[in-house]
Amino acid sequence: MTVTRKRDTDDAGTAESTQGKGSRAVFRVPGTALIGVLMLFMCTFPFAATLPYLLVLLVVPIAVAVWIVRTRTVATRDGLTVRTLLGTKELPWDAIKGFSISPKATVAAVLTDDTAVPLPSVRTRHLPVLSLVSEGRVPDPSGLLAEPAEVPAGSDGGSDESEAENPAIDEAAGKAEDSEARSEDAGGR
Repeated sequence: MTVTRKRDTDDAGTAESTQGKGSRAVFRVPGTALIGVLMLFMCTFPFAATLPYLLVLLVVPIAVAVWIVRTRTVATRDGLTVRTLLGTKELPWDAIKGFSISPKATVAAVLTDDTAVPLPSVRTRHLPVLSLVSEGRVPDPSGLLAEPAEVPAGSDGGSDESEAENPAIDEAAGKAEDSEARSEDAGGR
């Protein structure tokens, strides 16, 4: 899945005109998938060309190509636009109650009336992007966008005491000392 994040801008370039617009994210199947469709077409064409009634087989690669080009989910600050092979559905952020995640990491938007709308090409790894684009209306369940914990006022963050209390730093330092000791022993022989 390809995620494209664009910044919407107005030709006027004034602060008032661009303040109402925000970023958007497009989740879609990568265009390189059309290479597979071309190969499918090349494999079905010899069979379809042998008999006139087998020309119907060429509908399969054409339908797959249309699905690849058309299917996408667009997230803007106003809401989600879900585009499938047969239609388009606009979902404002206010109508979305939450997200449902399947065992295969696909995401569906759960609306306020408890109906689920599958979001094509959106996976669980894309939830922080949806949270950013929605400007916080959708919380980030992964915690990647959480603010870092503040350093207490009494510590300066660079003292030796804080480094000594961290077990990961102690372990790394111990391994470094062990490897230095081994290299000195090997050099002295």
